[in-house]
Amino acid sequence: MRLRALLDTDALGLRLLGGQDELDRTVRGVMTTDLRDPSRYLSGGELVLTGLAWRRDAADSEPFVRLLVQAGVAALAAGEAELGDVPDDLVLACARHRLPLFAVHESVAFATITEHVVRQVSGERAGDLAAVVDRHRRMMTSGPAGGGPDVVLDLLGSDLDLRAWVLSPTGRLVAGPKPAGPGLPAEVRAKLAAEHLAAVRTGRRGPHRVILAGATYSLFPVRSGARAPQAVGDVRETVLSDWLLAVEADAGDWAAERLDLLQGVTQLISVERDRRDAARTVRRRLAQEVLELVQTGAAPAEIAARLRVAAPVLLPGLGAAPHWQVVVARVEWDGAEGNGAEGGPVAQSLLEEILVDPHATGPEPSDRIAVAHTGDEAVALVPLPAVAGEHDGPESGVLADTLLASVREPLAAGLDGDGRVTLGVSAAVHSAEGLRGALEEARHARRVAAARPGRVCAAGHQELASHVLLLPFVPDDVRRAFTARLLDPLRDYDRRHRAELIPTLEAFLDCDGSWTRCASRLHLHVNTLRYRVGRIEQLTGRDLSRLEDKLDFFLALRMS
Repeated sequence: MRLRALLDTDALGLRLLGGQDELDRTVRGVMTTDLRDPSRYLSGGELVLTGLAWRRDAADSEPFVRLLVQAGVAALAAGEAELGDVPDDLVLACARHRLPLFAVHESVAFATITEHVVRQVSGERAGDLAAVVDRHRRMMTSGPAGGGPDVVLDLLGSDLDLRAWVLSPTGRLVAGPKPAGPGLPAEVRAKLAAEHLAAVRTGRRGPHRVILAGATYSLFPVRSGARAPQAVGDVRETVLSDWLLAVEADAGDWAAERLDLLQGVTQLISVERDRRDAARTVRRRLAQEVLELVQTGAAPAEIAARLRVAAPVLLPGLGAAPHWQVVVARVEWDGAEGNGAEGGPVAQSLLEEILVDPHATGPEPSDRIAVAHTGDEAVALVPLPAVAGEHDGPESGVLADTLLASVREPLAAGLDGDGRVTLGVSAAVHSAEGLRGALEEARHARRVAAARPGRVCAAGHQELASHVLLLPFVPDDVRRAFTARLLDPLRDYDRRHRAELIPTLEAFLDCDGSWTRCASRLHLHVNTLRYRVGRIEQLTGRDLSRLEDKLDFFLALRMS
């Protein structure tokens, strides 16, 4: 389709601000973005829609337009909902580069334009599904009346008898049909997400066919409009953040027209994804500002001022100042240096998902989470409402041991044997003065998690109070030498005499050196136990009545 046709469509509410001579350009697609540099996600011929969140001052317009022109886009359409009239500096920049510029009236949702372009570009569609898509304009309208992606899923069910769900990469339910019967169980959602991520990692094209508990599902990727698949250099950049559409049907039997239109439905749903990402911009910026202040050693008063700005954004209507927790995440890929798999942004998107209550539904239950990224690391600032009468911080909050429980299976599939996710969680702090310590605590907890085996690991502040956390950091050769010196004489003796000195030592330490409790546990006479302990001391030259020797044996057993 041509730009002129868009301008002639009254329902789109487009007003031409420049580029009258370029209206015969062909539009091959549409993308919504507020990135300062979206060029790597553009393939040419797009109508770019923007809410102008990337613009901080007049100097930003020229480089933004230049990048669009270099990418070969067809035109730019700027929304008036946030800033009112399109800034003059943007109009002038587009005129200099001969880039057609439209203003989008505040009453028109970007989704309306997206749907129109997708429908026109896709060409002929299957009649039954086309009728459904024609009714979906309201699903993307702003405000509570729009209904979101749930509307399209309801219509797929009522008109075509197709049950479908939009799932996050961890299997959380983003949208689903209003169930007449039982919904999709959490364990099924987790398995579907895992199967989808595994298929994406192997490079198979969607839809992916999965059979679970006798039911057949077809899984369609729902990619952000800012991340066209041809613009992603490494699938690992998006595999842990893209949504998916799960349809309870075997798409392998469908005609090409129906498959084509289901792909169009995923593009419509991706608009909701883009809207959610745009809504996170302010929260991400707040987190980035706080993180930079903390890392540069800014005065607590300056940090506290930023926290006062963040609190009403993250916890609107909150009467009391919240406590804060810090969560640090890192996504690492084997041999990722220089291959384009960016760790920081991937960890940021993933952390925003992981910190959402797994039982929460809808696209935006993460309104109270602010996540920044620096280098290969993502840092989340999590506010916790203060509880009246407490003195040592809230009893509830983010807990490392439960953080990954519901997402471990899908994440392991997405990592596919060559990636790791590690997280660290701080204790809650009451003020800006404690935030730097909380950040260091969360980072140290993450390092403890990274020293553990497994692809998906987390550690919390509670674990930093035990000497056991030191064990993973002991070099392997030191561990082997230490354990061999203490335990090898006992192992040799056990092999030759079947004396069970090692099990006796473990039980004795576990019973805190109590002769009667240990003898009872091992079903031995106390004198027999005393003989075995004496033999242990004789073979090792240690004294199990001394605390230092008990601790050495304990550590040796833990490291063996």
